[in-house]
Amino acid sequence: MESTPVNWEALDALLIDFAKSENLIEEDSSAPSPSSSSYHSRLLIRHVRRSLLTGAIDAAVNLLRLHAPSILTDHKILFRLHKQKFIELLRKGTAEDRDSAIQCLRTSLAPCALDAYPEAYEEFKHVLLAFIYDKDDNASPVANEWSERRRLDLAGYMSSMLRAHLNAYDPIFSMALRYLISIHRVYCLRQGITSPISDLTERLLLEERDPPATPQDILYEVPPFDEVDIQALAHAVELTRQGAIDSLRFSKGDLFLAFQNELCRMRLDVPLLDQLVREYCVYRGIVDSASGKQPISEPVKFNRQDPGYCSSRDGSLEIDCNANKHSDGETSVTNAQNDGSPENNADVTSMRGIDFEVRYASELTSIHEDCSTSGSQQHDNGAALQRSRLPGNGERSKRKRWRGRYDDNSYEPNASLEEHSKQEHSISTVVSTISKEKQGSEKPSVHDVSTVEDRYDILLGMKDLASRGMAAEAVQEVNAIDPNFFAQNSVLLFQLKQVEFLKFVSAGDYSAALKVACTHLGPLASSDPALLKPLKETLLALLRPNEDALGNALPLHALAASLQVAVGRRLGVEEPQLMKIMRATLYTHNEWFKLQMCKDRFEGLLRIDTLKEANTPFLAPVSASKSYADSCTNGSSQATVSSGTRTSEDGSSPAQVSSRDVICDEGAILKVMEFLALPRADAIHLLAQYNGNAETVIQQIFA
Repeated sequence: MESTPVNWEALDALLIDFAKSENLIEEDSSAPSPSSSSYHSRLLIRHVRRSLLTGAIDAAVNLLRLHAPSILTDHKILFRLHKQKFIELLRKGTAEDRDSAIQCLRTSLAPCALDAYPEAYEEFKHVLLAFIYDKDDNASPVANEWSERRRLDLAGYMSSMLRAHLNAYDPIFSMALRYLISIHRVYCLRQGITSPISDLTERLLLEERDPPATPQDILYEVPPFDEVDIQALAHAVELTRQGAIDSLRFSKGDLFLAFQNELCRMRLDVPLLDQLVREYCVYRGIVDSASGKQPISEPVKFNRQDPGYCSSRDGSLEIDCNANKHSDGETSVTNAQNDGSPENNADVTSMRGIDFEVRYASELTSIHEDCSTSGSQQHDNGAALQRSRLPGNGERSKRKRWRGRYDDNSYEPNASLEEHSKQEHSISTVVSTISKEKQGSEKPSVHDVSTVEDRYDILLGMKDLASRGMAAEAVQEVNAIDPNFFAQNSVLLFQLKQVEFLKFVSAGDYSAALKVACTHLGPLASSDPALLKPLKETLLALLRPNEDALGNALPLHALAASLQVAVGRRLGVEEPQLMKIMRATLYTHNEWFKLQMCKDRFEGLLRIDTLKEANTPFLAPVSASKSYADSCTNGSSQATVSSGTRTSEDGSSPAQVSSRDVICDEGAILKVMEFLALPRADAIHLLAQYNGNAETVIQQIFA
């Protein structure tokens, strides 16, 4: 069983889009800022959620009135907000707040309860018991109303409603990752295998989901939905059939919109996701490894005219960035009285003062000078030669700077400069921390490459050479660092020599090509019989001299990524954890839909199909290709699908079960899935036992 090749270039594009969409990287001044209709709307949702989680209902309502007033016309939403405000006022326990709670009842909650929804008035009368029963009485009839779980449910519900209302969906990569991890979990559970990435996926994708958005009453009178859509949605995001129907009702029958709504209900650990993305981006040369260590120089401001603009809580947070007024160089944060006027909704600026930025940068400069002085006394001529081959400042300047989620903390009601600094330090040192953890496994032959930045530059230089087809130069660079590398990685050497051979063929230099074949490819194939087939296919390029053999035959970016990973391990730099996640989840995605005997209807929407488009016409096989399969335990318990099994191209085409030569009609499959609440694969296998007759299957089950 082999793992699925990953198109790392496609993943690079998705992650760049993710980082730009979430404003995680600094763009050139000429580059457009993140779309206000998307990024700022998601930012608004996060701050409404945060206000509700802390019980600041008025702050949340003020934000909604300012930026999404139409959502407050839904009386169901308004009733839930007023009811929670009533509870929060009583929770404070003072006589003044108790009077405010009574006033809330009279002016807001009671009038809204009359026409919110049929059960609202009964809920209104029930919540009045909170006057009698204390919040600490867990046996009271209103213990659930007092529970802080209500805050969590309301915050999640409002996030779901706002997301759909503002069309503020998460970036494609974020949704694809949720989907792939959820399928990975289901596949491993069903097959009885242990996931090699469970420690990451359990932390990254949280178990809890936001409550679903609810359709307005008028949407309940809709035509019946296609059962194909219902089952596709239910099994894609693990919903009950009724849950899938409700989701389709809310999206007015739009399957893909319902799918996005359900995916975004899944909660991710955002700080961990950011760390994984930054680690990958540094490794791939998208982001400068030193970026994120200095505060951003540009303040983050929101235009009040922007539909996505929102202030901290109720607009009372003001930042004084005039650092010259403070002897210690820190910024000051003051809370102004908010009377609801626009003048008090101060623009949100960076949480770093000018003096602090200069001082921070000067400290880094002095530390760098100290390290470079001591390091220069230890490096030999070989290390100096390697440094001379590193990418210059020009190449480094092309990489983007990581900025992190500065604007998020600037909205924290009680955010302090110390807390913000801790988050910045945590995110900016991910790569160096990971590298330090790996130092114990470094090989003695590469100790002269001392700093983390140098190791990344060496790896990126090699990746660049290999991706441009400069195989001979890449081999020379590797041998200069570790002369024994290719003795332990003969397949990589064979692949690089394949590139060199095909490059000569494309140039018409057949004698040089044959010399490479005789000197390198032949001996390597003699020592490894698995290389004989790709050697023969490589030699066929001599018969097609007019074709671009190199361009048509070899996926250079895939080879470059493999070389980077292998050499990185020798330098003590492990591949990013996100690479491991993508390999494992894309593999299980393939295997899962083999079991389902159909094509994934959503893989195009999430660009999953592009992540698998890694052409390998006759590149030599890499021994690590089965690493995922080897890392799974209990492999013998995995179900296999016969090679003759066909995968239907869409949800409506028939699926063929080759084991019994029974063609199951799609309608029969859906009927068994619906009546017996079974996964698609189970329904197909049951139909195969009864000659594809759905009625017979159902009768036998209930007999």
